[in-house]
Amino acid sequence: MDIAVQGLNIGDAASPDETKRLAALAEALGYHSWWASDHVVLPSPRVDPSPSEPDTVIADPLTHLAFVAAVTSRLQLATGIVILPQRNPLVLAKQVASLDLLSGGRFTLGVGAGYLEQEMTAVGVSFDDRGARTDEYLDAMDQLWHAPSPSFDGKFVSFSGIDAHPRPSNVRVVVGGHSRAAFRRAVTRAQGWFGIGTPAEIRGHLAKFPERPDGFRISVSANAPLTPALVREYEDLGVDELVIYPPRLGGSVEEVLERNAELVG
Repeated sequence: MDIAVQGLNIGDAASPDETKRLAALAEALGYHSWWASDHVVLPSPRVDPSPSEPDTVIADPLTHLAFVAAVTSRLQLATGIVILPQRNPLVLAKQVASLDLLSGGRFTLGVGAGYLEQEMTAVGVSFDDRGARTDEYLDAMDQLWHAPSPSFDGKFVSFSGIDAHPRPSNVRVVVGGHSRAAFRRAVTRAQGWFGIGTPAEIRGHLAKFPERPDGFRISVSANAPLTPALVREYEDLGVDELVIYPPRLGGSVEEVLERNAELVG
């Protein structure tokens, strides 16, 4: 079972000195990957279901991961997740390919359709068509990364007679979310799924999945302190990777990383 860490592009941990220190520690302790979260803006004042107060520091995940890539050599890097409808897919495709290049193929793009209407409205995206945009943007980016002569003609994005390099060498896409649309999107347009929940909740989600292709990877953000028994519960469900969010687990980030290090491997 791989153990990973997420959310350290948020709050005090996002400072450059803390990022360098904690990323080096996570790599030295053997953590598999480092996931960065995404919100361009937050509702002010805070209203449900916003995850944080509006003055919370949230470093852009791709910028943050480029920084982490420069101070590590083995730690896998991932977005957990980028809110895809809010991003221009051509610009994002270039950023992803660049991060893949600069990290030596260590990057996984995690995406989701988003859930904060105020955020989408602020960046000029319709909340109602976020799912359709997510599907279309994934297809458009796939063209830019893999087609010999990229072209796409969709409702939200169209292009032809262009090319873009570098082409990514090893980018995997995972889809986050707990809706049937997200499950379908994960198995038809990605190579993995990113979920959140207890073993019972994850069991319920996986029961609704379409048939998963070979090599499909399941990553889960655990919402309770890890124990060997809990890790085995997730493992028995077919989970490949457990992702911890240290600020919710008591103690400093460093203490949480060291406390969970015995489960790494």
